[in-house]
Amino acid sequence: MLYLDHAATSPVRPEVLEAMRPYLTDVFGNPSSHHTAGEAASHALEDARARVAAALGMRAGDVIFTSGGTEANNLAVKGIVLGAQQTSPSRRHLITTPIEHESVLESASYLQRLHGVEVTKLPVDAQGVINPETVAAALRDDTALVSFAHANNEIGTVQDVAALAAVARERRVPVHVDAVQSAGWLDLRPLGRDARVDAISIAGHKLGAPKGTGALAVRSRVPLEPLLHGGGQERGRRSGTENVAGAVALATAIALAETERERTVEQVAEATSRFIAGVLASVPQARLTGHPTRRLPATAGFTFAGTSGEAVLLELERRGVITSSGSACAAGSDEPSHVLVACGVEDAVAQTAVRFTFDRAPLPADAPERLAGLLAEAVAAVAESTLREPGDHRISP
Repeated sequence: MLYLDHAATSPVRPEVLEAMRPYLTDVFGNPSSHHTAGEAASHALEDARARVAAALGMRAGDVIFTSGGTEANNLAVKGIVLGAQQTSPSRRHLITTPIEHESVLESASYLQRLHGVEVTKLPVDAQGVINPETVAAALRDDTALVSFAHANNEIGTVQDVAALAAVARERRVPVHVDAVQSAGWLDLRPLGRDARVDAISIAGHKLGAPKGTGALAVRSRVPLEPLLHGGGQERGRRSGTENVAGAVALATAIALAETERERTVEQVAEATSRFIAGVLASVPQARLTGHPTRRLPATAGFTFAGTSGEAVLLELERRGVITSSGSACAAGSDEPSHVLVACGVEDAVAQTAVRFTFDRAPLPADAPERLAGLLAEAVAAVAESTLREPGDHRISP
């Protein structure tokens, strides 16, 4: 089987397993305990915090370890908006977009329903790009936060973070960037160092660390209301005994990805481009989703009007290829992708989407062309089945 759903999750890297192993066995102390066993764990935790901070262009004290990207996004959106209200009760406006991950959109909905926060969802163009001018037009005196993804998890479009953040910074409005998908593929240091964004979310299981690991880096000057209350760990911003092994795993994974990034991105981007070209040349109804060039190097998504995306996925799996129709967090839903719909794709066409996301390990030299051929076979098989048994696989446009 060829697994091409790495945007959903990646296998744990052997180096990461080895790095975290001591903190699951011998170095098991509670990092808050003031004895030798606890201090050893605490030293490992703080070393991991510094390494994650370095990869994000932030300070070590800014990093909060979380259970993953969803918690990091929840803490950023809810925590910063509610924190702003503690100092200025009138700050009840949140800006985001309709193509964000469900963890951002549902956090926005929660604030709207239970805290009276007004939410503005900025439009995006057909390729999923946010225009800085729309951000500028939406900013208000009561805006508490602007939140958007560095790169979209379904279509791979990469935003111009520097331009978007500069607009918000002029009005002294904090910016949160969801970098869950871009971590390891794009250099995140400029986000914190140059664009000076206020909060960055990452998740370990996209990088080769275990599921259940992640972090939010948020500048200490930004008021943040915790989601978890208790013993005051993570400088009072996220209570609960820290997952030391998970923090070490995350730090190791992101450090490895940074070390390998330049070589890896070049190889994977070249293979992905060949795959995209092969699909567009061999499948007449294929349409690439997202921006044609400003995209993640390992992401290629398509729609196949007049077919069924789920049927294409089944045909691909019969041919030894595992992939998905989009975000794993929306798997099993009959609704069309909210990302594609926001980009102007008709509902019926959006339901035909298939997403391929590649690993960092290089594929065989002829793999992109062979994979494009398998996809063409799968789409043709669905079309043939539709002709034999009308209505079984076809979604009417």
